[in-house]
Amino acid sequence: MTTLTFTNARLIDPETGTEGIGSLVIEEGVIVGRDLAPRGEVLDCAGKCLAPGIVDIGVKIGEPGERHKESFRTAGEAAAAGGVTTMVTRPDTTPAIDTPETLSFVTRRAREVSPVRVHTMAALTKGREGREMVEIGFLMDAGAVAFTDCDHVVTDAKVFSRALTYARSLGALVMAHPQEPVLTKGSAVTSGKFASLRGLPAVSPLAERMGLERDLALVEMTGARYHADNLSTAVALPVLERAKAAGLDVSAGINVHHLTLNEFDVGDYRTFFKLKPPLRSEADRVAMVEAVASGLIDVISSMHTPQDEESKRLPFEEAASGAVALETLLPAALRLVHAGALSLAELWRPLSLNPARRFGLPGGTLAEGAPADLVLFDPEVPFVLDRFALRSKSKNTPFDGARLQGRVLGTWVGGVRVFD
Repeated sequence: MTTLTFTNARLIDPETGTEGIGSLVIEEGVIVGRDLAPRGEVLDCAGKCLAPGIVDIGVKIGEPGERHKESFRTAGEAAAAGGVTTMVTRPDTTPAIDTPETLSFVTRRAREVSPVRVHTMAALTKGREGREMVEIGFLMDAGAVAFTDCDHVVTDAKVFSRALTYARSLGALVMAHPQEPVLTKGSAVTSGKFASLRGLPAVSPLAERMGLERDLALVEMTGARYHADNLSTAVALPVLERAKAAGLDVSAGINVHHLTLNEFDVGDYRTFFKLKPPLRSEADRVAMVEAVASGLIDVISSMHTPQDEESKRLPFEEAASGAVALETLLPAALRLVHAGALSLAELWRPLSLNPARRFGLPGGTLAEGAPADLVLFDPEVPFVLDRFALRSKSKNTPFDGARLQGRVLGTWVGGVRVFD
């Protein structure tokens, strides 16, 4: 651990909502203060932006079971290059992370090879099959930060309500993917004129609202802590707003693709744009950006989902869903800043501060005593993305060939530089 002073930095502070030129001193892996006399090694940031490292919720890692798609090492390297200092990973592995033994394995693997911090969510039900809840208490003791069956909806309301009740008694956070599973089954795009013209199986945005209404009714009944991941439609927002107004312990997230892309990007059946939920209308995208700006949506994530070439080089309706995004999360999210929808400090609340607080993790702030998890970046640098230059094993990004703006210059985790 070394002492390091960042000088002439444009400090982005999501906690105070401010940004301005200043200096930051880190020592023994923690932030010791701002605008102090320089000490130790001095790094002149030349007016570039220095912010808390990104805390990314819902990262898919292929260990165990699909290591050919992504490993903890490659995901960690991609995260560091993208300014992500903490990954919260999903339990949709093979087998699912539904026992303390499996959780201990992935925790050990991550600690051995990942240059960034890794926290793991556990499955809510055994095998993510929606029939029997896991041993929530034992998994919390083993380090699980939340519980989720990912994109598998627990269709049995009695099972889900029992899991929520048990989670509430232990103070555990439950994350769910709100969709009405019968309506959603087999769909590839959002219903509408574009889907009809393309002849693709589609789902109404109301499926998301129906799923969210069911979940929030059960949350109201049980008093559980609940996070809705991947909201994407305007019709779901009033449901979320009512739940928050009623005082329920709920939060919601969206992935960066649904904030920056829309249904027309599917174009001529481009499978890198097949996501779950599917890309929505431009009106939905604008409504979700406004919800982030107002604070109704709490978290922006990458929802990093690596898929190999064989899974994507199929007809659109048969191709696997998902996209890699650890390295593109920051430049894609900066589109909202360049468009004038958010300031940098406002963007950093859902990227770093809010997810850290919601999942009970350190970081997300430049306050004294906070871990020195930092990202130095230039928000103005333009570049054209080449997917084969990505550090992830899989290359399924919808931004291949896109003009993006914003480059990471350095990433520090616990005061140690992990990307240069």
